This record gives sequence, C-alpha cells and structure tokens, in this order.
Amino acid sequence: MENQKILKFLEHFSVITVGENKIPNFSWTKQQTEKLTTTELTKRLEYKGGKTWTDKDGVIHEIKPTTAFGLVTGFEDLEVLDIDLKVFSTAKEQKEFWEEFIGYLQDNILDFEDKFVIYKTKNAGYHIIYKTKRIEGNLKLAKLKGHKEAVIETRGRFGYIFAYPENKVSKKDYFQVEYISDDDREILFSFSRMYNYIEEVTIEPKKEKNEFSTGNITPWQDYNEKTNILDLVQNDFTIVANHNKRYVIKRHGALSPHSGYIFKDSGCMYLFSTGTIYPHEKLITPFVAFTYKYHNGDFSEASRELYKLGYGSRIEKIIKEKEKSLPNNENQITNYLINENDLIFPIDVFPKPIQNYIMECNTKLDSNVDYMGCSLLWLISVCIGNSIEMEVKRGWNENVSLWISLVGKAGIGKTPSINNIIFPLLKINQREIKRYYKLLEVWEHYNSLSPKDKKEFPFVEKPIKGQFIANDITLEALVDLHQESDNAVGVFKDELAGWLKDMNKYRAGSDLEFWLSVWSGKAVNLNRLTRKGSYVDKPFIPVLGGIQPNILSHFYTEENKDNGFMDRMLLSFPDCKIDSYNENELSYDVLDWYKENIIAFFDKLKYVIQRDNDNNIIPMTAKFSEDAKKEWVRIFNEITNYQNSDDENEYLKSMYPKQKSYIPRFALLIHAFDENFSSGGNVLEVSKESVLKAEKLSKYFIATAKKLKLNTATVINLKTTSKAGKNNIEKLKLIYEENPDFNRSQTAEILGISRMQINRLLKQIEGK
Repeated sequence: MENQKILKFLEHFSVITVGENKIPNFSWTKQQTEKLTTTELTKRLEYKGGKTWTDKDGVIHEIKPTTAFGLVTGFEDLEVLDIDLKVFSTAKEQKEFWEEFIGYLQDNILDFEDKFVIYKTKNAGYHIIYKTKRIEGNLKLAKLKGHKEAVIETRGRFGYIFAYPENKVSKKDYFQVEYISDDDREILFSFSRMYNYIEEVTIEPKKEKNEFSTGNITPWQDYNEKTNILDLVQNDFTIVANHNKRYVIKRHGALSPHSGYIFKDSGCMYLFSTGTIYPHEKLITPFVAFTYKYHNGDFSEASRELYKLGYGSRIEKIIKEKEKSLPNNENQITNYLINENDLIFPIDVFPKPIQNYIMECNTKLDSNVDYMGCSLLWLISVCIGNSIEMEVKRGWNENVSLWISLVGKAGIGKTPSINNIIFPLLKINQREIKRYYKLLEVWEHYNSLSPKDKKEFPFVEKPIKGQFIANDITLEALVDLHQESDNAVGVFKDELAGWLKDMNKYRAGSDLEFWLSVWSGKAVNLNRLTRKGSYVDKPFIPVLGGIQPNILSHFYTEENKDNGFMDRMLLSFPDCKIDSYNENELSYDVLDWYKENIIAFFDKLKYVIQRDNDNNIIPMTAKFSEDAKKEWVRIFNEITNYQNSDDENEYLKSMYPKQKSYIPRFALLIHAFDENFSSGGNVLEVSKESVLKAEKLSKYFIATAKKLKLNTATVINLKTTSKAGKNNIEKLKLIYEENPDFNRSQTAEILGISRMQINRLLKQIEGK
C-alpha cells in the first residue's frame, strides 16, 4: 500500500508499523497516548532494516524491516471486536458461525449497519470497529470447547489491530468510525459471550479459618447443599430460557438479551454482565452469591452469619454479639404495645390522584402500598434537593433528605414496588446524562478550535454532569458526582446491607462519620491517602433500598445505638404475603399520567433553583404558618414527654430525638408536593394540614421501628434460649418449654431448617 494512503490514517488514528514477526518493530508505548508525527511515521514506513537496540541485560536485538501497519486501540476511545475464525477447521463452519453471529447483532441493535465499521482480516476473521467512552483492556469474551485461543475478544487499551483497507464489509470505512451507546455495547458483548464455553463444575470456596469447622460440615458447604441459587437471586434476574442443562438469565433492567447462566447440575451461576453486585466470568456457588448479596464480598462475615443461623456444625457457640444488644428489661419489651393503626402506611398524606395511582399498582401489579409510599417520599426528596429548606426556627434549618429502608424477606416484592414509583426519576436521570454528553461534544469541539476560529463562535462553557441517581457507587465517586450535581444525589440500592457494612471500614477517615454529617446537611470533606481531598458544602444524599429483617437485626448494636445511626433510618416493615397471579393490567394512560406529573414536578423545582455569583445554590426558605407552628410545638412537646417518661422503654425510645428533625422534613416535603397538584398556594408557607400529615408519617415510622426492634429482641431471645441444646430437637425443646407460642418462621431461620421440619420436630417433642 502506498505510504501516502497510510499517512491518511494518521488523521484519524494512532498508527504503528509492524515487522515481519507481526509485532511492532519500534517501541510503541508513546503511541498509546500520542500520535506519531507525519515525519516519524514516514521514516518508519520506509525503514528497510539494519538498526538494532540493546536491552537492559546487554542483549542486542535487530529491528525488523516494516512489512505492514496497524491501528492502536484504546487511543481516542477506539475499541475493536476481534472475531478469529481460524479455530474452526472448515470454511463452512466459519461461514455458519459468522452469519449466525452477525445476524444476531443486526436483529437486536437498531440501525446496526449505520453504527459499526466492519473489515475482514486475512486470517479468516473480522474486525467490528467502534468508539466507546467505556474503553477497557483486552477482554476475552468467548472461547470454544477444546480451544485455548479466544474466538471473540476485544482490542482495547494497550492493544492494536492490523489494518486491511481492501477488505471492507460494512457501508462505512475506517475513516467513519463513530461512538456507540453503552446499551449497544452491552448487547454486542452479551451476544459475544453467548458463544463462550464454560466448564460446568462446582467450585467450593476457600476455607477462611478453622473456627467455623468444628462439626462435620462447614457453614458454606452446608449452605451450598441446602440453598437453591435460583431462590437466592430471583430478585436480581429473570429466567429468559430453559435449556436441558442450564437456565439463561437476564439482569433486571438490562437491554441485552441475557446476562448469564445457572447450571442445573452444579447449582452454580455464571455471569457475563458487569452491572451486578456479583463477580462476573466466574462460577458462583450459592455461598458466593450470598456473600456478595448480603456481605459485600466479605467471606469471613458471611461465614459467621451462616454459622449463627445454624449452618455447618450443629453445636452452637454462645452468641455473644447479640447478647450485648439485648436490653436488661426483656419482659418490658415483650409486653410493649404498638398502636396497630400506626403500622398502616398513611397513604392519605399524598394528593388524591397519587393515592389512586398507588392503589392501581397495588391491585393490578400486586405492589405493596407501604413500599410504594416510602419510595414516593424518597422520590419527592430527590426532586426537591437543596432548592428549599425548612426553617424550624432561627438557627435551626432542616433539608428534606430521607434515609429509607424497605424491610422484608427476599422475593416479597420490594424491588417491583420501588420501580413502579421511581421509574420517572430514572428516566429523567437518563435524560440528563444524555443531555450532558451532547453538550460535552459541543464543548470538546469548541476547545479543539484554534484561537482564531474560537472568536467566530460564542463562548462554550464546560457542561455539568446531569447524573443525580447513584446505584452501588463508592464514597469517593459519590462525592465527585455531588460536586457537579450539587442539588441532590439520590442513592438507590436494591440491597442496603453492603452500604451499612461499609461504615467504619476505612483506616483514614470513617464512612460512618461522613454519613452522619451528610444526614445533618453539614459540609463534608473527603480526604483519603490515595486521592486529593473532595469537598461538598451542602451534601444532600437521600438513600433508598431494601434489606431483609434478619440482616438488618445485626446492625442494632450498642455502638450504633450510641451514635444514633440506625435511628436515622426510616423503616418500612409491612406484613407481606405473595399473591397469586392476577390478569388485571395497568393502563398506559395511568402510567403516562404519573410519569408526566413526576417529570413536571422535577422540572418545576429545577428551574426555580437560585444561585449566587459563584454558582452555589441558595436554598429558598420555607416556614410554618401560624396554625402550623402551633401544631408543631404540640408535637415537639409530646415527643419530649415520651423521651422523659419512665414508662417508655429505653431500648425503644431512642428513635424519638431524630423524629424532631424528620417531622419538619416531612412537612415541607408533603407541602411542596401538594402544592404541585393545587393552585394558589404558597410553597414557602407550610400549612397546618402538612404538619398533621407529617405527624402521621412520624407515627408510622416510630411504630415500624418499634416492631422491628421487638422482632430483633425476639430473635435474640430465641437464639439465647436455644444455645444450650446440642442438636435441633434439643434446641427446639428448650424454646417450646419457654414459650409454646414461639415464632415458627424465625426459629426455622435460626436453626437453618424449614417450617415443615419445625412442625415434624414439634410432633416428636409433644409425643414424648
């Protein structure tokens, strides 16, 4: 190929020269971040040999003559899907594989032919070429059975491909490579991984310590034998195909056709997708899945948890950790009464049309009213953000940030209930991200202009990233995001267990201290040894997610009681039952109405945000009306009386002080939302009605917290009673003798057996 034509590639790519050994003949490290000049490339293209170089050991190497050229991947976001068909023995097999693979892509990626550049290689393969902001290293996506080499892999950062200008397959050529969306890339990878051969074997996790192996079987072995991984991950994935030896599963919300497999024989899961809490491209046993789902990948913690739940050895250790949190006056707790009416979520705090939408979802989609109501409170909180604050009195301001935990067992419908409420907010978040990248392109183009050309265009400011919803994000990344999305960053996590466990894990600076400051709206400064400090003047980070009651109970410790962290969590713990399938469907009109109104509410608040000359947000200040102030004073004094009362249990009344902050937050939040559905009101004058609604919400969350603490105390009592038993029947006998009406479900969970087994053992006990 003529050198002049090769030099044209330099306008679009970082170009390397290759010797007869098919590797770069000159050092190309520099070209991974910087293009060669025209002069440098010309010299390398014309190089005929004769030069040498000496390595650090003094060995002399010959620089091979240039025989070809290539393109550096990873440079300027260039990524290539490399399909190597030489692993097939016949041309027919190669042809069949390629036609099937490209057919999948054409059927599932909109306008596929207009997005990708495709060239055929000289070694029975293809290059699918594109650009992506998610550039990675070289990934092996698919390997066929019996072959060491990958049939499909990527060329990304620190990689390169040979250029074959004469072998174009697509409409577009090398000089027309464009960016593809993250969704299209996910589909591309998903179908590639579909061809990956995965050896189906059961992998036992590495033993951590001998402290868990006092019986005949370890906790993880026992858990693997007793647990169906399908039940464990059912809230995270959907089965999209049922083959002879495996299920094909898809991550909720994923656009790709599938995310991985569950093998029927071994009971293991294998994931292609990186968008989950679980490891990818590794065989995952039930124990490994449990560890990542509830213990953030900490195998030691997961092992202890399983041991305490009765897995492994049937000789229980004394559960010291839980006894520490057990109150001295157990009888008082057991007999403490909760107003049952307060345990019903007060749906009437919302405007009537919103109540109707929630009930429609409840009756037609079997979504839980409590979970939906709490999710809506979080949504409103995120929409308002730092735009408005509540002045309780001079010197005492509250924002409307909420931390909400939806408590319930796996499979009870927490995630669907949340999604039915917050989906408009997720769409707005996606809208804002897309808007950011469009503006970023304009800004980057403007910056690429010469000073002379810039004068002909109006000044373009660097856009602010529009993302304001974070899911499974590190503390550092969260702070960085908040520095740009300064109004609010809402954290939404399907499972909160990992977030709760992250507190106090860092040696330099405590996550717990950070989050306590965030809840109070105090400025936070994140300093870690590995990064520069990050500062947020007015942090606003509402949190929403689900957690199982047995997992949450572990966080009711003396330490958390003293710091008040758990009392900042608003808990929803309804009595849920799984309903059978119903044929009723929610109409598109209802969904569209709800979506449009939520988007309008968000946009309305977004455009009233006030800023100073330094572009910092200046929150508008809301105050109680005269009538509202009287109700607030009454409620405040009643809460104070509960705090001072000797009749109130010390273990249960610790949540009262935080409600003095939450009630003004509820009042402003409800008032602002109401005003969106009415006319003629004043959003900055909180009404008496809004304060009374806030009181209802406060009573609901107090009652729910008490219910959960009682549940925790019951679990502790059951564990303490059973600890003297050597086996399950002895443990159960001790529990039965103390209280014949004990909680069967909780006991089954503690002993690691089913309710059916509980009933069988009870028959033996009662028969003796």
